[in-house]
Amino acid sequence: MIKFKKHVHIDFDKWDHCIENAINGLIYPYSFYLNQVSPSWDALVYGDYEAVMPLPGKTKYGINYILQPIFVQQLGVFSSFPVDENLLNAFISAIPSDYWYVILNLNTFNPTGPAIKGATHQRKTYELDLIAPYEEIRKGYSGQTRRNIKKSEKERVFVTPNADPVSVIEAFKNNKGKQLSPFTPAQYETLKHLIYSGIHRGDTKVYSAYNAQNTFCAGIVFVFSHKKAILLFSGSTPEARENGAMSAIIDSYIREHAGQNITLDFEGSMEKNLARFYSGFGSKECVFLQIEINHFPFLLKPFAKWYFLAKK
Repeated sequence: MIKFKKHVHIDFDKWDHCIENAINGLIYPYSFYLNQVSPSWDALVYGDYEAVMPLPGKTKYGINYILQPIFVQQLGVFSSFPVDENLLNAFISAIPSDYWYVILNLNTFNPTGPAIKGATHQRKTYELDLIAPYEEIRKGYSGQTRRNIKKSEKERVFVTPNADPVSVIEAFKNNKGKQLSPFTPAQYETLKHLIYSGIHRGDTKVYSAYNAQNTFCAGIVFVFSHKKAILLFSGSTPEARENGAMSAIIDSYIREHAGQNITLDFEGSMEKNLARFYSGFGSKECVFLQIEINHFPFLLKPFAKWYFLAKK
């Protein structure tokens, strides 16, 4: 039986035990991570926490809704056994109807067939298995990726782990972030807390690239859980486009972890240029579903997404 549990009624020890032992476990659904990105999250629980589904709920002007949290690519159902279409649909059907609007990403281990309730979009991520030796992995690099790495070597770019996350965040804010304005000040603070708490736990590392004059030009935040390293966030200066710094960081990470039973998840992108960049390292496209549930009256349905996605 699947039960809905408000945040205050969740047994977090049992919850995290389920995530720890899940065959599709990720860092995102741990209680410590969800508490930062969606402090009032609720949940659906199967049996005695044998399978779980986070519900990152919010309230806006008295209306309950669910949106995929910032800095979380995948959620959905997590369990120690394979999830079939029937169980996944049972979880989706158990989402309380007093959430008027739902946009939620499932994960790559959840079924992706057309029979999944509420499934409206296929999302993509790119993954690269690192278990092979470095030289073998490098053979899968595209010509452009190889050229970028050679460029970084020529420009004497060097990469260091355990770097300062603030430089990465500021580089993003002052460059790509200024063009797109994707995050609010509060969301930048959340990101900073996620990174520093992860460094404290030991599951987060920041790799940064510097030019020959020891000036920062790019950085990437990697988080690790369940034998999966996720490219959580990155930031770069305009110089990085010229000296191949981002390629140098990823190549450095691959070189350091090659031969280990680790999957590098680039966290994907629906943007073609980024997808091309990630696939240039030999990564493979993986698909997961995004569900959308809209309980608004027929005439108001088209406005729901705009209303709830609008920044406060």
